[in-house]
Amino acid sequence: MTAVPDLPGAVGLSQLEVYPWPTADDEHGGSPHMHLACAECYVVVSGRGRLETLDHKGPRTTELHPGDVVWFTPGTIHRAVNDEDLRVIVVMQNSGLPEAGDAVMTFPPQYLSPDTYPDAASLLDADGSPSPERAQARRDLAVEGFTELKRQWRRGNRSAYEDFCAAAVRLVQPRLDAWEKTVNDGALTAAHTALRQINALRRDDFDYLFDAEVSRITRPSRQTLGMCGFLRAYVTAHRAPLDPRP
Repeated sequence: MTAVPDLPGAVGLSQLEVYPWPTADDEHGGSPHMHLACAECYVVVSGRGRLETLDHKGPRTTELHPGDVVWFTPGTIHRAVNDEDLRVIVVMQNSGLPEAGDAVMTFPPQYLSPDTYPDAASLLDADGSPSPERAQARRDLAVEGFTELKRQWRRGNRSAYEDFCAAAVRLVQPRLDAWEKTVNDGALTAAHTALRQINALRRDDFDYLFDAEVSRITRPSRQTLGMCGFLRAYVTAHRAPLDPRP
């Protein structure tokens, strides 16, 4: 079976139904986390909710309503809050890398070492299969850590956010070579192709236009457990697979 070509710009695309599960702080939603090398965008399809964030400027809440488009860059700790059946399309930089490893959840500090993070972040149950119970458990742990980070910020302790960033960097460093390959094969290749086409047009060379094609992906049938909610990922040629053990 031939792989579907990459989406424009080699972005990743997923449907997201934000978790309706209640949290210890009387909200409903997903696991707070941060991406280190990728921007991410929410296109709100239906429902109502909020995006809670924390970055070097402090905590912020952004309302989410149908038709809204909200995006954030690396270093933004974010949490999707589901107020009423919140569903979004997630557009991700670098071939969907945010769902394939470029994410660190805001666990309390004792869970942010290479020895403790993998087990706390894993979706896999004792039988080796992903489970909603594990997704909820890690979500609750991330909410606990996020709540403390916000509390520390409001007390004037900005170093707590910086300490989390430093721990996140240490956790992802073993994956950087794989990330580099994903960027080279996806976004960088797409940019180089566009530049070659522009140079060809300068020479009145339009032969590449005869390679035009139309591609289509139907709604993915497989639903998986993500950090923010139930995911249906659109798989293309260079999209990295979802990782049940971030």
